[in-house]
Amino acid sequence: MSPPGLTKGAGVLPGPLNAAVGETVMFSTTLTPPEIPFLTVRWRFGEKVILDYDTTSANIPHPEYEGRITLFISTGSLELRNVTSNDSGQYSVIIVTGAGQVEDGNTELGVHGEDISFVVFYLGGDEDTSVRLSCSSYGSSLSFFWLNGSSQLTAGDRVQLSDGGANVTINVTRYDQGTFRCCVFNLVSEATSDPISLSISFGPENINLTISPSLEHYDEGSEIRLTCSSESRPAAQFMWFLNGTMLTATEPELSLVNFQENQSGNYCCQALNDKTLRSIQSQPAAVSVLSASVTSETNLSIEGNSFKLSCDAGGSMISREWKKDGVKLTPDDHLSLQENNRVLTLNSLSRKDTGVYLCNVTNPVSQEEAEYKMVVYYGPENVQIKGPSDIDLKTTLTLTCSAESVPASYTWMLNSTEIHNSAVYTKDNTEPSDGGNYICEVKNVVTGRTSSALHGLSVTGAPGLSVGAISGIVILCLAASSAGAGGGYYIYKKK
Repeated sequence: MSPPGLTKGAGVLPGPLNAAVGETVMFSTTLTPPEIPFLTVRWRFGEKVILDYDTTSANIPHPEYEGRITLFISTGSLELRNVTSNDSGQYSVIIVTGAGQVEDGNTELGVHGEDISFVVFYLGGDEDTSVRLSCSSYGSSLSFFWLNGSSQLTAGDRVQLSDGGANVTINVTRYDQGTFRCCVFNLVSEATSDPISLSISFGPENINLTISPSLEHYDEGSEIRLTCSSESRPAAQFMWFLNGTMLTATEPELSLVNFQENQSGNYCCQALNDKTLRSIQSQPAAVSVLSASVTSETNLSIEGNSFKLSCDAGGSMISREWKKDGVKLTPDDHLSLQENNRVLTLNSLSRKDTGVYLCNVTNPVSQEEAEYKMVVYYGPENVQIKGPSDIDLKTTLTLTCSAESVPASYTWMLNSTEIHNSAVYTKDNTEPSDGGNYICEVKNVVTGRTSSALHGLSVTGAPGLSVGAISGIVILCLAASSAGAGGGYYIYKKK
């Protein structure tokens, strides 16, 4: 039915239209441009409204036709572009003119030719597996062939064609990587699909670890770059290991900045392909600092004993030189070198062997030094006590004990009683009881030896003392040591 007040006009569309797939179709009405613009225009495909226009809004195409249709409002004509076989069917239009008259019409569109739908099935995307490509199309008496790049595929050991060439199965290698197209034709038409890229996964394989700069050993503070590469599609992911422990680095390049000795060890990388789920690990590569250390093979350097020092260094092509206190050492009756100068042997230590021993390690590109500070333990020998043998009362006594000993501990005894524990013994305000036999005992806790010396001391009366008279003679003091030394009578004659 027409809206109230409107009358239905005659058909305004021409007879059936035909077009080939991909062409542009113009649905031209028989109307001429009016002086007063049309009020509304509605186009349908079957029962589906594909475009609505009225003077209050812009022409609104159906979402499926966005970009494919254009309305020419002066005549109500419609342009449909890039047609497919799905566009075949009945089209109708209803136009309300500016005068309120309704014009309508309908027509048929037939689309001829092949509308290609291209579908790829992957039965496997890895090297040495099968990939199936399938091409489907609408039409009659169709023939198919496939292009890889610009070359036509033909059946062979790795390529099987089926369903008249519509399907192709390839036992792929990495060299089948590229673009494929399906070509369809019959007696009246032909079409080629859009290209599809075929990606073949393989690897990783042929892993390679390189180090730059490539040296036997490195100085501390060096900058070293380790690079891991492998043949893989897609590109491999990487992991790094030091002495079997996984590091946090995941890039193909591992940078060691300000390289230190504690970073030395065997480095290796592992490549992983997350598509093929295969992995491969490189051979380990040694990266180390040229280092040297000197250690003793015996614990105690005691005079008279033999003693060995070992100079250990990492790497190859190593040469060693020994020095003591800056002077190069050469073998003699007292000293010998073994194992290409790695071991230094002192046949019988003497106290003169105390000093700083230096091992200088070199190779063609670098050098390193290590030192060992040695103290030779000896003694005690030649224990001596220095101090007075006679001393006045109420004065200060100082006795000094010395010995040739490293190390040394001192113990003083007076008349067999321990009185002090250092090399120097001091006593203020001496008394008669301070006289007697003093013994200094020297002990070396390393050598386990002990030695001592004896010193006798007499304490005599001091001048200026006031005494009483007894028959013209005064007996001031009588002192005697238990050992019979240092005592005596002190007699003053009265004037």
